[in-house]
Amino acid sequence: MNINYPLYYEEVKKGRHKRMDINLFDYYLPEELIAQEPSKVRDECRLLLVDKNKQTYQDKIFKDIYDYLHEGDVLVRNNTKVIPARLFATKDITNAHVEVLLLKDLGNDTWECLCGNAKAIKVGTKLHFKDDELIGECVEVKDEGIRLIKFTYKGIFLEVLDRIGTMPLPPYIHKACKNNDDYQTVYAKVEGSAAAPTAGFHFTDDLLKRLQDKGVEIVDITLNIGLGTFRPVKVQDTKDHVMHFETYEITEEAAEKLNKAKAEHRRIIAVGTTAVRTLEANYGKYSMFKAEKSATNIFISPGYEYKAIDCLITNFHLPKSTLVMLVSAFMGREFTLKCYEHAVKEKYRFFSFGDSMFIY
Repeated sequence: MNINYPLYYEEVKKGRHKRMDINLFDYYLPEELIAQEPSKVRDECRLLLVDKNKQTYQDKIFKDIYDYLHEGDVLVRNNTKVIPARLFATKDITNAHVEVLLLKDLGNDTWECLCGNAKAIKVGTKLHFKDDELIGECVEVKDEGIRLIKFTYKGIFLEVLDRIGTMPLPPYIHKACKNNDDYQTVYAKVEGSAAAPTAGFHFTDDLLKRLQDKGVEIVDITLNIGLGTFRPVKVQDTKDHVMHFETYEITEEAAEKLNKAKAEHRRIIAVGTTAVRTLEANYGKYSMFKAEKSATNIFISPGYEYKAIDCLITNFHLPKSTLVMLVSAFMGREFTLKCYEHAVKEKYRFFSFGDSMFIY
């Protein structure tokens, strides 16, 4: 299937977004609560168990989620795999240092990249990576530090990346991973992401097997995470924020299982905000789940009506981020911030390597 880039989802015009000041999604977070490394045992991190209808919450351990997932539930995972997408280069002639983050494979050895010192990278600029194992040439200039770069190399591109690239950890994590697998889910399979679907970090192979033995159905979809997920909001009014497109795939098998679950009124539980955005974008287009390779820039914020999912497993997100808005759309802004306030008070760990919520 060819990737289809749909027109921008005009949720605002359809009345599915409210005009809201970005500061309504701010909250106080001490810096020491930002997790700098993963939990020693993945499923022993903390879990805030949230009943969004009763507006109550309980402090649990993540592996306790076993008790709250039931036979017939469908657990939907994003099986994307993070590539060593952070690269360091020198510019031709000047030898100036440039940092490059690979965002999206456009085919024909051309990638959409986020570049540091981007103003110095113009069409025709050549970049040299580690003893010329990789050479890039800028072929198009875009806004916000985005450049399209065509690469030349010998061998297999992903093998070159494994040798010269590093894991693209978020800027709030100041320690390098001891092992690249620390920044992958245990079920990561499809290479292509510039960031990890971090809500999945808490699952272990043993926990997943126990859930399957209990009768929980596991369905994999893929969204390759790029700038759309982690780009900061720079506008004052949330309505004015536009997401970048990210590619996704739902297979025939996955769509069939999801539609069957919908028809039988079984719970669809999204593991992470990337799974949410994939499912909601797909279901929103067709009023059912449909197999496709496509792309979405769906922006979910208060006023949006959820159609695809029933429950959400997610981490604690950055203040004023689109991800806090997505969670707020699911269970209400005030209650979301109340849960975050509790998590701060109880010294939960925040962000990518942090603790988790199960919202049902």
